[in-house]
Amino acid sequence: MSSKSASPDESPQVVPSSAGSSGYWWRVAVLVALAVVVTALFLRFRHDLSLDALAARETSLRTLCDEHAVASLAVAFLAYVAVTGLSLPGAAAMSVLYGWLFGFWKALIVVSFASTTGATIAFLLSRYLFGQAIQARYGERVAAFNAAIEREGAFYLFTLRLIPQVPFFVLNVVMGLTKLRPRTFWWVSQLGMLPGTIVFVLAGSSVKSLREIQERGLSSILDWKLVTALILLGVVPLAIKKLLAYVRPTAAAHVTPPQPEANVPHRA
Repeated sequence: MSSKSASPDESPQVVPSSAGSSGYWWRVAVLVALAVVVTALFLRFRHDLSLDALAARETSLRTLCDEHAVASLAVAFLAYVAVTGLSLPGAAAMSVLYGWLFGFWKALIVVSFASTTGATIAFLLSRYLFGQAIQARYGERVAAFNAAIEREGAFYLFTLRLIPQVPFFVLNVVMGLTKLRPRTFWWVSQLGMLPGTIVFVLAGSSVKSLREIQERGLSSILDWKLVTALILLGVVPLAIKKLLAYVRPTAAAHVTPPQPEANVPHRA
C-alpha cells in the first residue's frame, strides 16, 4: 500500500495539544499584553502622526532622519513589523509615510522586508498559538486552502498576493494553518506583495511637501508616474489571471480562494 510523500514545500500542521494548555494560555497572555502596549502607544501618539502635526514638524523630522539615518530606518522597520505582525490597522498609511520621509528606494526596502517579516510573524502566531481555536472554528475552510496548496503549492499563495481577493491579515492567519513551510511563505509573500508596496511607497515619495497637501489636497501628489503605477496595479493582476487561464487552466480555475460555508457567518 503506497502513501503520498510530503512535498518539500509542506510542513505538518502544528496545533497546541491539551497537555501544553498552560503554556498555550501563557503565550496568549504575553501576546495580549504586547498588543495592549502597542495599541496604547498608537493611541498615545496618533495625534503626533496626523497630517497637521507632521507638516508642522516636517523640517525637524527630515533633519533627524538625516542625522540618525541608520537608527531611524531601524525604528521604522521595527514599527512596521509590529503593526503587520499583530494585524493592526495602518500599514498602508505607514507605507505612504515612509515613502515621504525616506524617499522611494530606502522606503521600498524597509517596507518590503518589514511587511514580509510581519506577515511571517502573523503566520507563525496562527500556526503555533491560535491554531487550535481557528481550526475548530473554520476547519472546513482551512481544509479547502490545504487542498489548493496541495494542487498548486506556493503558486497558489503567489496568485492570492498578486490578486488580493483575501485581506492581508486574513491570508497570513489562514496560511499559517496550512502545510506551507514558513520559508516558502516568506519568499512568496516577498515577491507577491512587491507590486502593491511599490505603488504605496511611490505615492509617498511623490509628496514634495506636506504643507502642499494641506493647501491643495491629495491631488497635489498625482503625477504621471503615480497614475501609471495605479493603473498597472489594477490591470496587471487581471492580465495575470487571463494569462493563467491560457497557460494553466487548472491553476486559473483555483485562483479564487475558498468561500465561507453557508452556515458560518463571515467575519471581516
